[in-house]
Parts: sequence; C-alpha cells; structure tokens
Amino acid sequence: MSYILAIESSCDDTSAAVINDFKICSNIIASQKVHEKYGGVVPEWASRAHQKNIIPVVDTAIKEAGITKKDLSAVAFTRGPGLLGSLLVGVSFAKSFSSALNLPLIDVNHLEAHILAHFIKDTPNQKTPSFPFLCLLVSGGNTQLIYVRSPYDMEIIGKTIDDAAGETFDKVAKILSLPYPGGPHIDKLAKQGDIKALKIAESHIPDYDYSFSGVKTSILYTLRDKLKENPKFMEENLNDICASVQHRVVTMLLKKMEKAAKDLKVKDIAIAGGVSANSYLREKLTELGQKNSWNVFIPQFQYTTDNAAMVAVAGYFKFLKKDFTTLDKTAYTR
Repeated sequence: MSYILAIESSCDDTSAAVINDFKICSNIIASQKVHEKYGGVVPEWASRAHQKNIIPVVDTAIKEAGITKKDLSAVAFTRGPGLLGSLLVGVSFAKSFSSALNLPLIDVNHLEAHILAHFIKDTPNQKTPSFPFLCLLVSGGNTQLIYVRSPYDMEIIGKTIDDAAGETFDKVAKILSLPYPGGPHIDKLAKQGDIKALKIAESHIPDYDYSFSGVKTSILYTLRDKLKENPKFMEENLNDICASVQHRVVTMLLKKMEKAAKDLKVKDIAIAGGVSANSYLREKLTELGQKNSWNVFIPQFQYTTDNAAMVAVAGYFKFLKKDFTTLDKTAYTR
C-alpha cells in the first residue's frame, strides 16, 4: 500500500488529504469565513490563517485515515498557481515534513489537480474519463478549455482574455449587493427567475477563447437604464436578473466547449473547478452530452472547490512515474 499525504493552500482554504491508490482515506478542509464581509480574499489574512490551521489539519487528516506518519510513502503539495503567501505556508510545511521523515516530495499544479479530481474512486465501479477528453475548467480565477491527452499531457486550447466566469458571477453579485462568494447565491436565486427577462450581450471572440467583461458591462448599463424607470427594479427583479446573467455565462461557456469537442472529435467531456458546482451549468452540460451522444463527467460537490483530495490524486499519478521534486523548487503564482 502507498499512502500519500497531500497539502493544498493555494487560496483561503487549508486542506490535507490522504490517498491510497485512487481512494481518498481522508480529506480535511479548514475554511476562512473572515473574507466574506470584504467581498474577496484578503491575502495577508489568508496566509496567517494557513499558518494557524496547517498543523491541526494535517494531523487530523492522518488520524482520520487510520494511519501514522510512518505509513506514508510520499508528500504531495500545491506548488501553484495561487496566492504567494498562502502557497508558501503549504510548500514550506511539505518540505519540512518530507525532510523530517525522509519522504519523496511531489509538486502539483493546482489547475491540473482540479481536472484529475475526476479520477478519484470513491466507489470501486466509478467511471472515469477516457483519454483524450475535453475539460472545461471554471473557477473564480480561471476559465480554460483544456485538451487532456493523459494525466501528464494537458493543453490549454482556449481561455478567457479578461474576467473568469466565477469572477463575473462575483462582480455581478456585488452589484446586486449579494454576499461573497456570489456564484452560489446567483445560482440559488436564478432557480426562481426567467432566463429571458433581460437581454445581456454575448461576446464573440475567435476560436476557443472567452471574454466576460462585456457581460459585466452589459448588465451595468441594463440596470442603469432600468433603475431610471424604477428605483426598486433590482430588489423587485432579483431572481430574473440572476437567471439572465447565469444563462448568458453558461451559454457562452458551453458554446465554445461544444465547438472544441466537435473539432477535436472527443467523446468524453468534463467540467472542473469551483463554478462546476453551479446547478445550471451541470444541467446544460448534461443536455449537451445527450444531444451529441458524449459521455459527461461532473465532479462530486466536495471536489469542486479547493481541496487536498484533488492534489492527492494528481500526486499519485506522479508517484506512479516516480516524478519527484526537490527542495529548491519554489511556489509560483501564475
């Protein structure tokens, strides 16, 4: 048996997990609620909270897995991208921990880990994507279309040239005075709204790239005009506004994904990242798969946000190849 400890600290969640083969033995996450009232993550506070949480989180993950430190075969950690201060806490701890126990060290790309979360096997017969497949990675900081040839070979074929999809939801939520993060609140309110209530402009970018700045500008101008007619327009039409914005963003995401999947002739499509928890995106992706007879892979909710389980499975793939890193490797933000 090869138990691998994984550490994730790229943003504001401190997480540690233990994996054995492709099965997650534990996945502990300490979240930071302090950022909510500021409408975004405060980097300095995030790194300080990681320093406070890292030891108890790792200790709990090892105990919950039913093992001891001596049972571990390697240590995997998120090297980047992310917030530098936050990453340094996890990177430094992983290096110290591995050195003290003389364990191999595995560095993991945070974005690749989101994609490889699809290979976590919580049940023996769980289906996983077949290579090559197309993955839409959507989060607060990233929107990318990735052609996945293997766990070790991924190509970004499309990306946003400005705002990410999740960032767009957060900015619109701020305009509507909704709590941070905005995506889950927009998702909830949109369920009772009319997707055709507001006309929101769609960006037209060549190839597989995205642009969401126009969505934000369109909603700003639309609300400005509506508020001139009715000062209470936003509070009286909140559900419809959320439904219209969500529909536009999801439509744009999937239109490019469908084009890429057809061009590349793939049969397996997947989503990953925080925005992959969005219920409307999941629904429309499923419909897209049925329409084109594609196999659709949607991550479990606990693996959509930042977590060490995804780092663990990405680390396990590298462990199988004995692709280890050295102590001189530093964190990277982009």
